[in-house]
Amino acid sequence: MSKASLTNRKYVVPFVLITSLFFLWGFARAMLDVLNKHFQETLSISITQSSLIQVSSYLAYFMMAIPAGLFISRYGYRRGVVLGLLLFAAGSFLFIPGALVEAYSLYLGAFFILACGLTFLETAANPYSTLLGPEETATSRLNLSQSFNGLGSSLGPLIMGGYLFSQTGATLSRPYAVLGIVVLMVAAVFSRVNLPEIQSERETGTEASNHALRGLLRNRMFLFGLAALLAYEVSEISINSYFVNFVTGMGWMEADVASYVLGLSLFIFMGGRFIGSWIMRSVRAEQMLYWCAAGSIFCILMVILSAIPGYNGSTWSRYIPVAFLMANYLFEAIMFPTIFALAVQGLGQQTKSAASILMMTPVGGCGFLLMALVADHTTLVFPFIIPLLGFIVVWAYARRKKSLTRP
Repeated sequence: MSKASLTNRKYVVPFVLITSLFFLWGFARAMLDVLNKHFQETLSISITQSSLIQVSSYLAYFMMAIPAGLFISRYGYRRGVVLGLLLFAAGSFLFIPGALVEAYSLYLGAFFILACGLTFLETAANPYSTLLGPEETATSRLNLSQSFNGLGSSLGPLIMGGYLFSQTGATLSRPYAVLGIVVLMVAAVFSRVNLPEIQSERETGTEASNHALRGLLRNRMFLFGLAALLAYEVSEISINSYFVNFVTGMGWMEADVASYVLGLSLFIFMGGRFIGSWIMRSVRAEQMLYWCAAGSIFCILMVILSAIPGYNGSTWSRYIPVAFLMANYLFEAIMFPTIFALAVQGLGQQTKSAASILMMTPVGGCGFLLMALVADHTTLVFPFIIPLLGFIVVWAYARRKKSLTRP
């Protein structure tokens, strides 16, 4: 596979602007991963009850993805981004009254509205990034954009965890108020800039979008890609959300230390995306996905096998499962952008509709509820069976794509 340019000169500014959004939603989504433990401590609730944070957030993706896709198909990428940013800011500001009355239900409503905004952003930005340059480097380009998502994801738990677990009387209103102001400023920028629509890919109205949706639902490889992306989201989000609960519940570290270790793991995740973006300029995406999925399967198996005898919390036993859990972040890093780009590859005018369907998959984050239920009723180790099965589905999809592209 020969090397090609990552993007065209005329698309450099739009590519930079769109990539900045990946950082924002990565930061916002990663903040959720330390809030479960925070609510368990401040509200005296179980892991299962705190998992409603993920349920309320990722349910928004399932409910809003197709409406977001229809909106973007009719009004374009820029307006979709601006609307997403406004919803993002509105959800952030709702944490102020939530902190005043300390109502868990109000917090969940804020998470839902914020996630509706993120749905618009991701539905617009992911396919748009693949279109801003040569088709043969679309996967590499999306991986580069997603690398900045990884940067935001790594900073989210570091900042939020450090704030919540190391300060007495810390509230959620301050960090979310600051986030809301920043997002409004970004919305003002996008309301002024000109994001070029890729005319050859633009659909014309609701009728065309509905036709595209019907066609996609008859496309078996697209449906396999959809299943693989959903399986990945179940695995990735569940591991992130369970990380702090797992290592603290095993007695290996305190919550503040655990949030820093999670942040470090997400830095590894970010590095994996940068490395993957570079490698995939000369290696086929499906080949890369195949071996990375195999690596994740191995890592999660080793977490399960090495954590069981370490249930006594001894110094030696804690390092092996934590090391494999952190190593998994390197392998899973390229999965979302790679599966996404492979799933929309060659779809032409169906790209926006395909993106809206694919952006329903973060509902897989609700899989953390299943992990929480298993953890509350069995052991802290057994829930890792769920992400293990998810990575097996991703591996099977990559294997199928490899067989179809074999010369």
